[in-house]
Amino acid sequence: MGDPSFFDRMTSHLCAKSKYYTGYPKDLGTSRVIHFTSEREFVQLLHEGRPVVVAFTIRCAYARHVDKVLEEAAAEFYPYVKFMRVECPKYPGFCISRHRKDYPFIEIFHSPEHAANQGRIADPNITKYSVKVLPFDYDLSAYGFREFFKRQGMHSSDPN
Repeated sequence: MGDPSFFDRMTSHLCAKSKYYTGYPKDLGTSRVIHFTSEREFVQLLHEGRPVVVAFTIRCAYARHVDKVLEEAAAEFYPYVKFMRVECPKYPGFCISRHRKDYPFIEIFHSPEHAANQGRIADPNITKYSVKVLPFDYDLSAYGFREFFKRQGMHSSDPN
């Protein structure tokens, strides 16, 4: 095949320049959304000291929309905010502990610290932690996450 025609070049140039306005898929690079595999991994992620946005999902049409929003927001806020997706049918114990029945939903975990009252612990190697958990009830978009972080006083970007 020869060189692309003027029309083909013009069309590809127009699509490249108007991605934002037409809803054309954005090139976000590799996925920054972490898929939940264990509570131990989740606790390690919390100890990094960054807010962790967790989407509790099930398989449905709306969950696909949530996945797209998470991908976009994770790319925008990387590495200052971590985004995680939990497939609740695979990990029912972790999801049921949230005491919510409406799926998908999003919660934001941040500021882990040792619990003041350790209570009665059977194993001395177990340490209890207190973590701030905020339900996300803003617009489900990167803009909504930005506004939420600003209102909560959480740093979603480099403080310098």
